[in-house]
Amino acid sequence: MKIKAKFKKFVLSLLIWFVSAGVLFGQVRIKDIASFQGLQSMHLIGYGLVIGLDGSGDRSSGARGAIFTVQTVTNMLEKFGITVPVERIRLRNVAAVMVTSQIDPFLNPGTKMDVTVSSLGDAKSLEGGVLLTTPLLGSDGEIYIVAQGPVSIGGFNIETGDGEKIRRNYALVGRVPNGGIVERELQFEFDLRRPLGIMLRKADFTTSARVAERINDHFTTRLATPVNAATVAINWPANMTHPGEIVKFISEIEGLKVQQDRVAKVVINERTGTIVAGGDVRISEIMVSHGNLTIHTKRRPVISQPQPFSRRGRTVVDGFTDTTVKEDEAKNVVIKNIATVSDLASALNQIGLKPRDIIAIFQAIKEAGALQAELVIM
Repeated sequence: MKIKAKFKKFVLSLLIWFVSAGVLFGQVRIKDIASFQGLQSMHLIGYGLVIGLDGSGDRSSGARGAIFTVQTVTNMLEKFGITVPVERIRLRNVAAVMVTSQIDPFLNPGTKMDVTVSSLGDAKSLEGGVLLTTPLLGSDGEIYIVAQGPVSIGGFNIETGDGEKIRRNYALVGRVPNGGIVERELQFEFDLRRPLGIMLRKADFTTSARVAERINDHFTTRLATPVNAATVAINWPANMTHPGEIVKFISEIEGLKVQQDRVAKVVINERTGTIVAGGDVRISEIMVSHGNLTIHTKRRPVISQPQPFSRRGRTVVDGFTDTTVKEDEAKNVVIKNIATVSDLASALNQIGLKPRDIIAIFQAIKEAGALQAELVIM
């Protein structure tokens, strides 16, 4: 009897562990599903030149030439005291580019960042080029990053005189690793007089309520209030003024784990035949019958020649059509009530269906009202 009692306690403890582990493993950190209001990045953009190309830059002559590249080179040379008429400049080793990046709050001046370089004219490749000093401006018109350095494209684009082309990856967009240097900090200050806002990346009322409840449980006081499906407002603790305390408070919130709720969805990409379904998808009891019908129509030409030495005869090209109809034996399968996606996949695999057929079946199940999920077709 004692052994049975101990065994029952062991089984009960094991079940409790599995349940708690399942809940724990399904949880995510708040920082992975949300961001703090006001701490958004700023996109930056700039116009510059890439030099040192091996004849693969912008064309500087002709009706289709990139005239802005020539004008930019002329303006640059004038800053060095060199004056050259625009009509005398012939370039193929220079390409006009747009340089883009983004800056996050609190990045100190002197921090190095990667920047992306994209061809603006009719260059064929940026391979081997070097980006000249390019200021990157924010939406407020201020310069935040200055970029310069060799461009890495991770590929090549070779074209011979006979028209043969060899291309690997995309050669008109590249990156300058650590080529951008922060010149100005993106200013941001926490206003302790106003609540701290948490913005969910995926709006959901249940998740918003869970986030607020988790924060209140952790700090053992009611600091968080769900405002709507995407926003949670958090009051600052009393007597918090030191920046270190603010950082620690936000860090604690980021590390808290919550159970994110999600909507049952089945996403179908008809172009590639891809089907992605979440584990929350449920299917009511249905019967699926599938059979392929193939109709093959083939037309054969028939040539009719006139009789020998016929004056009015002429050659006539006609034909006849041969049609073949092949219908495979229909295969049936019954899906049990409240089945999961795994149950449906196992049942459909038994009758040997291809992804295209499964897509059609999912659409039919939705029309029949048996799919308890949102069907998204891309």
